[in-house]
Amino acid sequence: MAYKKNLTFGIIIGTRNYFNSALAIDVRASLLKLLKKAGHDYVILDENETPTQGSIETREDGMKCARLFRENRDRIDGIIICLPNFGFEIGIINALDLSELRVPILVQACDDENDKVDLDSRRDAFCGKISVCNNLYQYNIPFTLTTLHTCDIDSKEFAADLDYFAGVCRVVRGLQHARIGAIGTRPMGFQTCRASEKILQASGITVVPVDLSEILAAAAKVSDKEAKAKMDAIRAYAHVPAQYEEKMKIQAKFGLAVEHWIAANEVDATAIQCWDSLEQNYGCAPCITMSMLSDQLIPSACETDIAGAVSMYVLSLASGQPAALLDWNNNFAKERNKCVCTHCGNFPKGFANAPMELGTLGVLGRQLGSINTFGAVKAKVTSGDFSFFRISTDDNYGCIKAYLGEGEITNEPYGMDGCIAVTKVNNLQQLMRHICKNGYEHHVAMCRTHVADIIEEAIDTYLDWDLYRHE
Repeated sequence: MAYKKNLTFGIIIGTRNYFNSALAIDVRASLLKLLKKAGHDYVILDENETPTQGSIETREDGMKCARLFRENRDRIDGIIICLPNFGFEIGIINALDLSELRVPILVQACDDENDKVDLDSRRDAFCGKISVCNNLYQYNIPFTLTTLHTCDIDSKEFAADLDYFAGVCRVVRGLQHARIGAIGTRPMGFQTCRASEKILQASGITVVPVDLSEILAAAAKVSDKEAKAKMDAIRAYAHVPAQYEEKMKIQAKFGLAVEHWIAANEVDATAIQCWDSLEQNYGCAPCITMSMLSDQLIPSACETDIAGAVSMYVLSLASGQPAALLDWNNNFAKERNKCVCTHCGNFPKGFANAPMELGTLGVLGRQLGSINTFGAVKAKVTSGDFSFFRISTDDNYGCIKAYLGEGEITNEPYGMDGCIAVTKVNNLQQLMRHICKNGYEHHVAMCRTHVADIIEEAIDTYLDWDLYRHE
């Protein structure tokens, strides 16, 4: 599942016959209005399906809801349980258990008004939410809670909870059937980029491999006419110095071959053999292709780093923004909570938020000749917030492990070529110790906003990976 801005939620409005069901009718209308305003769709029982106008109370109500959810299995990204009053756990738990949907669940309960607690007006949802969550726990059904134990549907707190929950749904649903393209083999000198396909598959992540020679053969068949349109798109994306115009055609044809393969194989993210077969055998670097893909929320990782591509994909799902793959690369003077994160030239435009220029690779260019390494993006990242994330497949323990955190990118200069980000992370030395002691790779994925809470909820509640949250 590529990034979906607008989601579809299964809706359960709970009620109980001891309470005024009219309260549930008002809340139903308010919730559906809020979802529509946010651009989301929903699946909910029609008002004539139950005695309480579409709310769920009895086991029979729950069975009707479960059947509706099963019929819409492919559409539903998450489920929202709304408790306008105490609710009745029997109907709700049957709706969830019998639907057999493996999607995130948000449990919301409405505030009482203290001057309206007579028998016709009281809600008691504060108490009812505990009962519903107890049943979810008994049935081993994972769920997400709102920030406040109870809140109004039309409150700013619940609007924020809905945005947060949508991010959790995007991560969980996006990973369930994710397809990660491995374009070319891992470079011999990068054992750190090893990953276990079988461990990834256990979490629903499929690796789709293709030999680099197949992509190059496809590039050779791209017409000059088609390449011209791609060349124009590259020039609009980043400044191309005049001396590299002769390389633009092969650069464009390679990019189109990769894009065609992604579309044909329904791939969500890629890891590309960027070092150094392409430069030696084709005559350009793939960085601009990777940058443009990542900018379209199809993350592309360097050095066939499959786990790195998954890490980027998670960040893009959570944030709706481009992600980049960087090295934890250099200390920054004697400021021990700062370091320089960099890569040769793969940053997406939306990540850098700054003018970009195409050039040649620095390190490889000295060995292979600069003209054979054209295609690298040159960019200094602008200041602002960022989140960092990395997964690794741990064969010693047969699991996926990850670390996660947030920090700040500064405006401080640094005299290196390529894509540069000067970063500040609290307790950075502790983070580096954790990375080294636990066998993580030198690559890390980043995005330009704070989404660590969303990713932590998705992993801890629904994915069951081994996560370290850095503070």
